[in-house]
Amino acid sequence: MSDPIRDVQLHGELPKLNRPILIVMLQGWIDAAGAANDTMSLIEGQIDPLPVATFDPDVFIDYRARRPTMEIREGRNNGLDWPSIDLYSGHDANGRDVLILRGHEPDSAWNRFSAAIRELCLRMDVSMMVGLGAYPFPTPHTRAINLSCTTPTVELLEKAPFLRSTVDVPAGMVAVLEQVLHDSGIPSISVWAQVPQYLPGMTYPAASSALLRGLVSVADLHFDGSKLDQEAVIQRERLDRMVARNSEHAEMVAKLEAAYDALIGAPVGLNNQSQFTESDIPSIEELSAELDAFLRDANPE
Repeated sequence: MSDPIRDVQLHGELPKLNRPILIVMLQGWIDAAGAANDTMSLIEGQIDPLPVATFDPDVFIDYRARRPTMEIREGRNNGLDWPSIDLYSGHDANGRDVLILRGHEPDSAWNRFSAAIRELCLRMDVSMMVGLGAYPFPTPHTRAINLSCTTPTVELLEKAPFLRSTVDVPAGMVAVLEQVLHDSGIPSISVWAQVPQYLPGMTYPAASSALLRGLVSVADLHFDGSKLDQEAVIQRERLDRMVARNSEHAEMVAKLEAAYDALIGAPVGLNNQSQFTESDIPSIEELSAELDAFLRDANPE
């Protein structure tokens, strides 16, 4: 039988960890406003990461889809930055052992990749996997970020305080890892933030902050999210000013607020005096047209 980690470069001996939690965020699949990537960057900056393994990019990366970046300075090629997939170890603020898997989603050999992750997780006695993601949704920036989840682990689903969808969608590698690790006895869940559909071209720290809180709630980890919270307040103020300058944008956000409140069950009219009926909530076609107009005019700077 071939070695499951034959395509993995280990950076020395595997670390001796105490039931670590694996956190996964791979670029290339859905991550609206880069919210999940920003959450992972914050986590990486707080865990004092040590390299554990690098996955052979010649096996898992299509260089014509994810070309290396060439650094050119005054005509001189100073080097290439190659895409990679890496596993790091570290610990949270309370000393809890964690592993983070980040980099590019594999372009090929998904079964070989997931088998390697499973083998490494079993060897290091991983206790749980949490994936992070974000997707665009017709929700207003004036309301709290909703989190949804996917998991094959019934016990986690019963405890997770997140929205649960019923839909058939294309799967990313994180979903594959959910299933593979669950089948190997490792509880696995992915947490997804809903990002306002009219903010795809900018970062959205409110969603990153929500993802961090979601991670904390399901994995009992501790990270400092105050920077994200501060950035979220600043961006909220900028967006409010931008929307207030345009009556059509203000009306669109008000309709999204009504739809959000009807879905969540919160009282409508929190930020305005008007009450909305079902006919006031825009159709998909109307919403798409208004969002396009919003994006054409948006300039949060």
